[in-house]
Amino acid sequence: MNKNTSFSFELFPPRVNEELRNIDEILENLKDLNADFISVTFGAGGSKKSNFTLDIAQLIEQKYQTKSIVHLPCIHFSKEEIAKFLTHCKDRNLKNILALRGDMSKDLKASKDFSYASDLVEFIKQNGDFNIFGACYPETHNESKNCIEDIHNLKIKVDKGADKLITQLFFDNNDFYNFKQNCALSGIKAPIYAGIMPITNKRQILKITQLCGAKLPPKFLKILEKYKHNDKALADAGIAYAVDQIVDLITNGVDGIHLYIMNKAYVARRIYEATYSLFYDKIGA
Repeated sequence: MNKNTSFSFELFPPRVNEELRNIDEILENLKDLNADFISVTFGAGGSKKSNFTLDIAQLIEQKYQTKSIVHLPCIHFSKEEIAKFLTHCKDRNLKNILALRGDMSKDLKASKDFSYASDLVEFIKQNGDFNIFGACYPETHNESKNCIEDIHNLKIKVDKGADKLITQLFFDNNDFYNFKQNCALSGIKAPIYAGIMPITNKRQILKITQLCGAKLPPKFLKILEKYKHNDKALADAGIAYAVDQIVDLITNGVDGIHLYIMNKAYVARRIYEATYSLFYDKIGA
């Protein structure tokens, strides 16, 4: 069978070395899902520590023979620090980077060299043969004045060298379709992978939406309210909601599905098993 839609997911590193074995267990549980790539986050809340990001990316590539994508935020880094990080990537033969501005931390100084992700994209392009991914925002970046400004900034990022785009999580597919239409009208031709987060508990989603500004549709709010005292039912409903989103997205020709699984292997497995056949066509089977 030929695969016509990309399937991938995101992992985040542990905070201490002893927990690295947990990541290996997660990857072992997911290896038969045949992900097209696995992205590895850098650090939370503006951290300057990579928290084993490169170790995990190398493990994904070498042991599990799967493409990895290294998250790289730039808002607190100098050109010299980014250049050193890129050298480490080259030394480990890691060729795929998700270029991000990153979260501003009140405890760290803002970079004098990188104000925007597009600055980082340009620098990476000039300093190695990397495949560069960029982030995008179907509901508009929460610091943009409006969607017009946001699309304009995204066009700059793509023009400077972002080859593919991964969206922030969203819960209303119409937001994604409107965003794709605006990208097309602006001449953005890079493939766009839809970021989907299956919700498994109420605290998780309220915290994440507060941080990123994603809105919760009435249908989803009803799910949260109905099952707020039943964790298992809420997890089942959240996964079912994500499956419904994915079916609709693939039916409408999305380039790829990127799952934010919060390091929960069972979530990725249940979604993949429910949607497996949708990722393939039967030509040449």
